[in-house]
Amino acid sequence: MKLGITGLPQSGKSTVFEALTRNIIETGNKSKDHIAAVKVPDGRIDFLSDMYKPKKTIYAQVEYFLPGIGSQGNDKNKDQSIWTKIRDCDALIHVVRNFAGFGFDKPEPYKDFTELDQDLIIADLLIVEKRLERLEQDRQRNRDINKEEITLLKECLDSLEKEIPLRKNSDLSSAHILRGYAFVSAKPKLVLFNNEDDDDKVPDVELLTSKEDCMIIRGKLEQELAQMSDEEAEDFLNEFNITASAMDRVIKRSYELLGLISFFTVGEDEVRAWTIKDNTKAADAAGVIHTDFQKGFIRAEVLSYDDLIDAGTYNEARKKGTVRLEGKEYMVQNGDIINFRFNV
Repeated sequence: MKLGITGLPQSGKSTVFEALTRNIIETGNKSKDHIAAVKVPDGRIDFLSDMYKPKKTIYAQVEYFLPGIGSQGNDKNKDQSIWTKIRDCDALIHVVRNFAGFGFDKPEPYKDFTELDQDLIIADLLIVEKRLERLEQDRQRNRDINKEEITLLKECLDSLEKEIPLRKNSDLSSAHILRGYAFVSAKPKLVLFNNEDDDDKVPDVELLTSKEDCMIIRGKLEQELAQMSDEEAEDFLNEFNITASAMDRVIKRSYELLGLISFFTVGEDEVRAWTIKDNTKAADAAGVIHTDFQKGFIRAEVLSYDDLIDAGTYNEARKKGTVRLEGKEYMVQNGDIINFRFNV
């Protein structure tokens, strides 16, 4: 999963990036693009690793991508191709300033959110218009054209001209035929209000909070927390009444936003978490591990994590009958421990 961090200048994007990744951006390097991988905290993997004591324990990972300063913002004259940098991201984290301070105007979260969202809409609108022009030229030259593509693009055009981002239309944002365009306004978005250190409340902006997936981060506070040892961090969390770090909370919400779940493979060599979409069939989940697993799929031996905890050991779970064989149409559940049987 790759998450792109966006926001207007001075919204605190770099601070949020540092808080989420524990990577410090050196002074003078803010004009450069930054990317960092973070392991997904999961107590289930910790437990399974303690149980199997494997040679390797591999957590799921999230990548955070921060385009360099000057690559985004509110300059309407700049080349819209800047948004190509985040087109390969699975979702966007939109940082919205909700703090005051010397040299800052009073925060206006809704205005700031709308301003950047309009940039995304314009970037997609330009692509749709250009593609429709090209397809019309092909039609006039009697070339074969995809009528379904034209229909969908015209629906996109209608939505964008009404200033409605494509993520608000699930049929368009998930259309397979449009996937290659990687429309930025179609990407799921998590709005992250960047609050003052002493402010742990979501701002009262119903026009925004009622329509978007929103949460808060106390950016500077969480940035300090990210640089602490685990022992120091625990005291810090208690002092400021923080129940979980920003990294943990944002990852959890991002999984929910994208409809992702985890299944596990276990053994003496490796305990590993795999990330898939909810409602993924067993054969497709096998393909996430290796295409041969999917091509030669025979059966999936499945045990839920909760059933393993209840039984105490895999062998006891087998005796209880909670280890079962499933076919390729089985829908993998969050927390399933799976051993795929295949033959190629």
